[in-house]
Amino acid sequence: MNRRAPVALLSAGHACVDVYQGAVPAIVPFLVTGRHYSYVAASGIVLAATLLSSVVQPAFGMLTDRWAMPWLVPAGTGAAGLGVALSGVSDAYPLTWAAIAVSGLGVAAYHPESARIARAVTGGDHAGMSWFSLGGNLGFAAAPLLVTPVIAAGGLHATPWLAVPAFLGTALSLTAMRRRTSGAAAKKAAADGRDDWPMFVRLSLVVLCRSVVFFGLSTLLAVVARQRTGGGADAGAVALFVLFAGGAVGTVLGGRLAATLGRVRTLRASYLLAVPAVTGVALAPSYAIYAFVALTAIALYTPFSIQVTLGQDYLPRRIGTASGVTLGLAVSAGGIASPAVGALADAASPRTALLPLIAVPAVAWLLARLIQEPAPLEAPASPHQHTAPDIPPPSLHR
Repeated sequence: MNRRAPVALLSAGHACVDVYQGAVPAIVPFLVTGRHYSYVAASGIVLAATLLSSVVQPAFGMLTDRWAMPWLVPAGTGAAGLGVALSGVSDAYPLTWAAIAVSGLGVAAYHPESARIARAVTGGDHAGMSWFSLGGNLGFAAAPLLVTPVIAAGGLHATPWLAVPAFLGTALSLTAMRRRTSGAAAKKAAADGRDDWPMFVRLSLVVLCRSVVFFGLSTLLAVVARQRTGGGADAGAVALFVLFAGGAVGTVLGGRLAATLGRVRTLRASYLLAVPAVTGVALAPSYAIYAFVALTAIALYTPFSIQVTLGQDYLPRRIGTASGVTLGLAVSAGGIASPAVGALADAASPRTALLPLIAVPAVAWLLARLIQEPAPLEAPASPHQHTAPDIPPPSLHR
């Protein structure tokens, strides 16, 4: 049966969830100007969205390795939207922080199980996974375009309107659950494979480096773009859109390059390109910053889906754990470093705070040189070995 319909549903649902990850850095400039938060306080909001996500997400992955928990997909979507919707309701910093933390928890619950289902639907193909990942990247890209006009028109107390994507995403997720695969192919691969923890740990360090660069940039990018170009809130929103939209291009490009160059070679080349790209974001004058933001986005997102399939292939017996780290940690753990970036911005300037980030992709490139392509499974021949996963028709009974 055609896989395109369930992949499209999963990708669209992924977009609705990751809107809320992109919404947090888009809200930050309004908190700085409207509530007079310091850069440290604003970075703490980003930390609220990422701390629970980065710590709890691998735990959700381990749970889903033991028990099937498909309900986490719609439940996580709802929690992610609820937190952001409540973030502007109260002027109290602790309540704003707590609301954003709830959103981060929802994101953490969503990703491991959704990535497991995506692997079953795509048969573990990295090109297929790139389309699933693309949905999340598009959600990131859409977030500033959604958040900026809503808050600009109604103020921070208008954030309840931002719950709309969560309702849509929950409906899409429930539909995808009805069309999920039986998972027989994925279970057989897990039974035949062996976990390679040393390689997975190295890959996880690469993922962590990427996350630090991405969140360090996204936390301050809107502010830096406004200062560099002399524009208003729109200048910051455009910079975030270029970062996230360029990421969508990089995600699709990563799937294509991996098919021709191999996943590890593509991974290494991407992080090598990220070094001059991030340098340009930190130092480029005026509107040239937008070109370097686009180049940085492509460099950081090209390995995005590749890291997911590599992690799943390194840990074929623990797909949930691998997904929780590579797909979730890739877009969350770097927020832990955001307060340090914010503190440097307060002490010196936002531009100065971006300079240390130049070294991080260089470290990722060095680490990527220590990883190798996973060994192919040597499973016994079977008449069903190369059969695409069966996708049952929609049913009212689960």
